[in-house]
Amino acid sequence: MMTPEQQQAIKKHADAIAEILYADCNSEELKTLEDIEIKVKEQILTHVSPEIGFFLSAQLVERKQEEQKH
Repeated sequence: MMTPEQQQAIKKHADAIAEILYADCNSEELKTLEDIEIKVKEQILTHVSPEIGFFLSAQLVERKQEEQKH
């Protein structure tokens, strides 16, 4: 379970990511909640999810290397 500090860190970073992604989109295209949802999903899949995947993959490789040492 996440600590309150971890939850706060996620909020802080998510807000920063949201600002970057908002600056990258044409706000004129965001007229409805559906438009926003579609754009958010597109940007998350394009920019955020791959970075999380790379991070988790690196952690897995690191853990397996540590296990092999022992």
